[in-house]
Amino acid sequence: MTDASTSPAADLPTRYAPAEVEGELYQRWVDAGYFEVDAASDKPAYCIVIPPPNVTGSLHLGHAFEHTLIDALVRRRRMQGYEALWLPGMDHAGIATQNVVERELAKEGVSRHDLGREAFVAKVWEWKAESGGKILGQMKRLGDGVAWQRERFTMDEGLSRAVLTMFKKLYDDELIYRAERIINWCPRCHTALSDIEVEHQEDPGELVSIRYGDGDASIVVATTRAETMLGDTAVAVHPEDERYKHLIGTTVELPLTGRQIPIVGDEHVDPAFGTGAVKTTPAHDPNDFAIGQRHNLPSITIMDETGAITAHGPFLGMDRFEARPAVVAALRAEGRIVAEKRPYLHSVGHCSRCKTVVEPRLSLQWFVNVTPLAKAAGDAVREGRVAIHPKELEPRWFAWVDNMHDWCISRQLWWGHRIPVWYGPDGQVRCVGPDEAPPGEGWIQDEDVLDTWFSSGLWPFSTLGWPERTPELAKFYPNSVLYTGYDILFFWVARMMMFGLYAMKDDAPGGDIPFATIGLHGMVRDQLGKKMSKSFGNAVDPLDWMDTYGSDALRFTLARGANPGTDAPIGEDWVAGSRNFCNKLWNATRFALMNGATVAAHVPPREQLSPADRWMLSRLHATVAEVDALYEDYEFAKATEKLYHLVWDEFCDWYLELAKAPLARGGAEAEATRAVLGHTLDVLLKLLHPVIPFVTEQLWTTLTGNTSIVVAPWPEARADYADADAEGQIEAVQDLVTEIRRFRSDQGVAPSKKVAARITCDGSVPGLAEHADQVRALTRLTPDENGFATGATLQVKGAVVELDLSGAIDVAAEKARLEKDLAVARKEIEAADAKLANTDFVAKAPEQVVAKIHARKAGGEADVARITAQLASLHG
Repeated sequence: MTDASTSPAADLPTRYAPAEVEGELYQRWVDAGYFEVDAASDKPAYCIVIPPPNVTGSLHLGHAFEHTLIDALVRRRRMQGYEALWLPGMDHAGIATQNVVERELAKEGVSRHDLGREAFVAKVWEWKAESGGKILGQMKRLGDGVAWQRERFTMDEGLSRAVLTMFKKLYDDELIYRAERIINWCPRCHTALSDIEVEHQEDPGELVSIRYGDGDASIVVATTRAETMLGDTAVAVHPEDERYKHLIGTTVELPLTGRQIPIVGDEHVDPAFGTGAVKTTPAHDPNDFAIGQRHNLPSITIMDETGAITAHGPFLGMDRFEARPAVVAALRAEGRIVAEKRPYLHSVGHCSRCKTVVEPRLSLQWFVNVTPLAKAAGDAVREGRVAIHPKELEPRWFAWVDNMHDWCISRQLWWGHRIPVWYGPDGQVRCVGPDEAPPGEGWIQDEDVLDTWFSSGLWPFSTLGWPERTPELAKFYPNSVLYTGYDILFFWVARMMMFGLYAMKDDAPGGDIPFATIGLHGMVRDQLGKKMSKSFGNAVDPLDWMDTYGSDALRFTLARGANPGTDAPIGEDWVAGSRNFCNKLWNATRFALMNGATVAAHVPPREQLSPADRWMLSRLHATVAEVDALYEDYEFAKATEKLYHLVWDEFCDWYLELAKAPLARGGAEAEATRAVLGHTLDVLLKLLHPVIPFVTEQLWTTLTGNTSIVVAPWPEARADYADADAEGQIEAVQDLVTEIRRFRSDQGVAPSKKVAARITCDGSVPGLAEHADQVRALTRLTPDENGFATGATLQVKGAVVELDLSGAIDVAAEKARLEKDLAVARKEIEAADAKLANTDFVAKAPEQVVAKIHARKAGGEADVARITAQLASLHG
């Protein structure tokens, strides 16, 4: 045994205190430049770009989950010798950021319009410098190993140049156009929204049936938005609907307006839905707009940008939700209401930013023609050039890209990339690229900015220097993998795929795809599987858990829940359990160091090792191979679970206990065990480092005396350490020890009580007899060669164990107790049999009730078998 005062263990406190070391360790890594990369290196490249968090954001559990997994991937590749780049950055988050700054101005009684565009944008930049990017510091708390010197922002100079280049390229290729279309409009944010920025939910409303016209020429339509009837320009029916065939081509008076509108036949109308007649408001409904296009109907806008009614008459100036009941009341007064249904649950779109009900609205906007781009994105996956993992999520990808609508890219905001199109005094239109001068006097630039997803769609290559052909672009594009949540598969991933495949055909030596693999994880939920939300009262600030339990504990918990493509539950008890795991690892390392464990260049040869040493090496290297394969398949949960059980169950609970005897005996046997202890810890800490970087750094540097585990080589599985013979021997020891411990517990023998016992091995398990002393030490049995009258016999595979229970238990009292328990178990079986024999009961009772009775019978039978065996083992 090594003197504890001079061993490296003296450098480790008796308990691990994450808060005292994490910040210092992280800064040491950054200062050493471990996370930075060299584009000129001849190492193989590995690159992941961070899903850029909003500049307004702070770290939530979803970020912590995703960042933990990405960090694990990158840290492992770095240890494997790759030039591993995890590129950080933030998104300018157009709507969200503008809203934040406008709220700040409102506190001072100032609006953005009071300031003017230029001054307002300057204010936003001021806000970013002072308050934005809080999440970056929180990422450091989590341990994100990102290349901070390469941090990007979607509105920095280089990325802005990339945005202008992409817009100009698409415009010149006639893939960007301006047109009046129905778009999603947010009356609160005063901007257009793309389809994926709209969240649909079931809201209570009313379904009102309205009669247009009178007598045989009348027709009934139903709507949940009665106010929009003020903008109706037709009623549509199916051309083969016998109820309305005679009305097609006629007109009907639109109530409250006095206007005559046509009744048109359109094959897209479902005659089985509702009355089979559809009120058609081309300026306020996408389906109605399509009908209007097919029948050359006028489009009448009856609502302004705030959602106020603009149609002349008594409703002028009313808010849409104020106008809705007023219109219904006016129709009722005219006898036009045929039926009303309320509450009526129906799907309603809400702005994903401010939750305001979205209004479909005819508006002049800029669009991307996605047809060829989306096809390329679908084909890249179909052809196997890009893999989606897990593969089961491929259908969701195809369902989106194969049915994508043209993308509305203009936003009525001031914060963002302003659309680089200028309008001349005589109606001229010119798109200006990044190296072109704006037109002269009399030309006006388009007021709108681009959708935030336009700039973040360029992220895999704009962050590497595109449109310039930089060394970074040549080295790290295509990115190796994109790892992100399935919930932004359509928001972000599809955009990156479309733009990468379109823009990088000629600019990327490694190919046009933006990444080779799309890895998708699920959402973080609470431990009951519920979505986390402030309104549910189950939202958690990850920083609180990091403060209480340490960053490693949070990371390990998140990784243990990360099965590909599925949601990950998490609870505080689980984080506390992961803290206990880190403490277990800490204490095991201290034990090893106090006993002289060393990391030698070579482990002693097999013939110098004990069966326990050989077993540990065999299990260790089998796990290295398994964990490697799981990492390659993004099976974080399975990988961490294997490591958890290897550390806690096999290394700590078994090997350290088995090692105590040879360490105490000293000599060559002890030296061999010290070498195996050191080697095992060296490998374990490296395997764990990608997930729990802080505690492994502290322990590994103390164990080895080396600078940092961050750049240590990743362990390779050693097939020559596989040892079926040693594994068989130690498994037999484990089985024997487990059975003895269970038997002692069943017999009520106190764990601390030493019991005399005789262990007789029958030779059927090779090597078991050699471990008799270790078995006694692990089960608190002492040798007894004189025989005993009061005792019990336990038979297990390969051995018979006779225990002297005199003084340990009252055998007569124990027999009486067991007999009583046996009677109760038999009575339980009889009661279950009686119910199951009643055919009427079985036929009429709910299935789950019958199943419970079967389970009770099975439990009773198991109790009878167990108690009978216990009684048979007692003698005296």
